Amino acid sequence: MVGQVTLLQNHKKTQRNTHNRQNDRPTVEQPLAIDDLKQQLRECFESILQFCLSGDNDSLFFSFEKKLQDKIFLLGALYCQLYLISRHERFCYSNWLKGDRYYAQRNLSGRTICTIFGEVRYWRRYFIHKGNSSGFFPFDTAVGLSKDGFSPLVMKLAAKLATRVSFGTCILLLRSFYGWSPSKESIQDMVLGIGREASCYMETANFTEDEGEVLVIEVDGKAIATLTDRELAKRKKSRKRQKVSCCRRHRGKACRKQTKRVRRKADDLSKNGRSATVVVMYSLKLGTDKRLHGPINKKAWGSFTPRKVMLEWARRQATKRGFPPDTNKQVHIVVDGEPCLRDGLAKLFPNATFCLDIRHAEEYLWKFGRAFYPDDNINQKNREDLVDTLRAKLYEGEVENLLELLKEVRCTLSPKAKRDKAVRKAVAKAITYMQSRVDMMNYQKYIEEDLPIGSGMVEGAVRNVIGERLDCSGMRWKPERAEALLHLRCIELNGDWDHFYDWAYGQWVKRMQSEERNIQVRSSKPLELPKAA
Repeated sequence: MVGQVTLLQNHKKTQRNTHNRQNDRPTVEQPLAIDDLKQQLRECFESILQFCLSGDNDSLFFSFEKKLQDKIFLLGALYCQLYLISRHERFCYSNWLKGDRYYAQRNLSGRTICTIFGEVRYWRRYFIHKGNSSGFFPFDTAVGLSKDGFSPLVMKLAAKLATRVSFGTCILLLRSFYGWSPSKESIQDMVLGIGREASCYMETANFTEDEGEVLVIEVDGKAIATLTDRELAKRKKSRKRQKVSCCRRHRGKACRKQTKRVRRKADDLSKNGRSATVVVMYSLKLGTDKRLHGPINKKAWGSFTPRKVMLEWARRQATKRGFPPDTNKQVHIVVDGEPCLRDGLAKLFPNATFCLDIRHAEEYLWKFGRAFYPDDNINQKNREDLVDTLRAKLYEGEVENLLELLKEVRCTLSPKAKRDKAVRKAVAKAITYMQSRVDMMNYQKYIEEDLPIGSGMVEGAVRNVIGERLDCSGMRWKPERAEALLHLRCIELNGDWDHFYDWAYGQWVKRMQSEERNIQVRSSKPLELPKAA
């Protein structure tokens, strides 16, 4: 029972926040024997049975359930320990002793890793290379344990949660379900380390399903608030210990008095934004009813790299899907009207059809309608009728007639009268916007061919991928750090998280076994953003 009490104490320690661990060679200690561990397991299992059978008649189920959770987690930690110790006893070190390449450590080295059940202690042998004095643990490479100090399942769950919620909320959720959590710094390092594999995974993805006859590409972007040089210097600056330490409230007051706040001007709405480009690709298949059905293999991908890099990624993915540059199949591209997107995609997809998102065109018509009929109850019906009439011309393919009508309205306005100033401005913007994009506004043809005329897919992806996680109130990012989280969030929202993590974990295990070394997945080094050629 002494060993069981010790394990229980170690398990309860994990109720607190677990630190970022270093995996240097531990001090020599006596490993547990399998027979002793099996006895502890039997005693733990019997104690759970007795606890359930002989419960207090006056106790509530809530208190019973909380105590049972601790006991079940302790049992799970004991089973993990039994697996590692029994696996080590069957492990053969002879392969590494051949060839006289390594020195084998005489005593076993102990190590504690954090699993979802809590801390687990096991022992293994350390090998030192005779050539360069570097060493590694062959047993860790064989069972697929990295130098991170956390089990692969813990890293998978923590990184997946971090793609959905903030790092602080991630800690709260893990503590709520498992009673402990890695520290915020450890979760951030997990995201950076695992995120390095995301780009390679997207490049190696294969599409075995029939892609259909039409490939649809939608592109959009969104900016997030990034750290200014002043804010970054403030974060890196060492903090002085405050003299006032009676309570948190007075420490905060003293800190605020010493810090001079630079307030923004009333019209300063800048957030030092850095734009991320999001590409959504999917295909449509022609059915027996002569309509296009889908989407098939819908994938969203985003990056803070220059837009040219993202457009080249779209080109490679289209080729992989069976739509090379010289394809006879149709490629349909929907964008929001930015000239740089149109020009860049036209070079990579010379035979593609381009469509301006109809909602952007309608937005200019509504601005004109609100200016022509000011916002009040009397003009509401007239304004709606006017916009409906203009909008009908878009759907009927009469864009040229629509432009002529808007130009006629502009001619009737006084060039100097203040009463017509808002209408002149609105109609001029609508004409300028549509006149340069007439070739992208053949909506009647696209509707007849059952092709999309709106970029709702990418608009929703931008809102979900970037807006709900990276552009929240008070958040300030370094683009190189936000890149890893953006990649992982795209993979998670695509529904590929389990497949991606299995692939990445397999890459780490192959690397450890082929290079005969222990690697650390977690990293504090930000990603390097690729530059356009």
